[in-house]
Amino acid sequence: MNNTALGIDIGGTKISFCKINKNGEIISEIKKESTPKTKEDIEKILKKIIDESSCNVDFIAIATAGTVNKENSKVIGSTANLPFGYKDIDFEKLSNKKVFIENDANCAAYAEYIIGASKGYDNNIMLTLGTGVGGGIIIDGKLFKGSIGAAGEMHFALSRKKERQCTCGAWDCFEIYASGNGLRLTGKEIFNDENITTYNIIEYAKNNDERALLALNRWQEDITLGVLGLTNLFNPQCVVLSGSMAQFCDNKKIEDFVNSKTVTSKIKVFIAQTQNHAGMIGAVLLGYKLLNF
Repeated sequence: MNNTALGIDIGGTKISFCKINKNGEIISEIKKESTPKTKEDIEKILKKIIDESSCNVDFIAIATAGTVNKENSKVIGSTANLPFGYKDIDFEKLSNKKVFIENDANCAAYAEYIIGASKGYDNNIMLTLGTGVGGGIIIDGKLFKGSIGAAGEMHFALSRKKERQCTCGAWDCFEIYASGNGLRLTGKEIFNDENITTYNIIEYAKNNDERALLALNRWQEDITLGVLGLTNLFNPQCVVLSGSMAQFCDNKKIEDFVNSKTVTSKIKVFIAQTQNHAGMIGAVLLGYKLLNF
């Protein structure tokens, strides 16, 4: 056994890859390729990456957008940022070595649990705040995947007003308020500006613009309501906020509010530590756990 795996993170815009050891430590240069626009071209680039980079590794560990089956062998539900037919890729045929696949948010949650912010907390939830919102749930030290592998989708209603339609088609989901896109929509309402961007709001807030600060505050309140609901539902010990938008959250303020309102028990709210490479790291750590290397 080499105690090293090839970690690959497949996103809508780029594919990152590197070698990672059994302890979750990155031990080679992190390389990147642009994500192709067709299923066939994704297969080709993955085959090329694996052929060139899998020497002296135990297995291939892939973190991907979309829903992955409970056997960690197949994508069973793709996302809009990946091409048509992506879920039909036969990942196991990409290599003679074992190929292990898991949803990227689940991988990130497991990375945080083993080596990151939620280490030592056997019951925790991670929210990935980016363009959308992802989630991973750890229960009694194990990744919770649900009946088919789709657990952790953060699409639950925050309102019945039908003000914002989510990417999933439903109205007023947590994601359409708590994501980066959610902040943009909140800013659009406050500034009365159709063209305002998330970046604009953050830059204005740095200069203490009152409307931008109000938008950020309302956005964080929406995140807090979601964290409160998840706390009451799952009774975790902690919640970890990750993703590109997490840096704009006041985790202590969120923690204090949730602890003042929860009907279960008090929690800690942390900012993620593994950050951009959490998907690859978590895929490798999960693979070593579940494949019995």
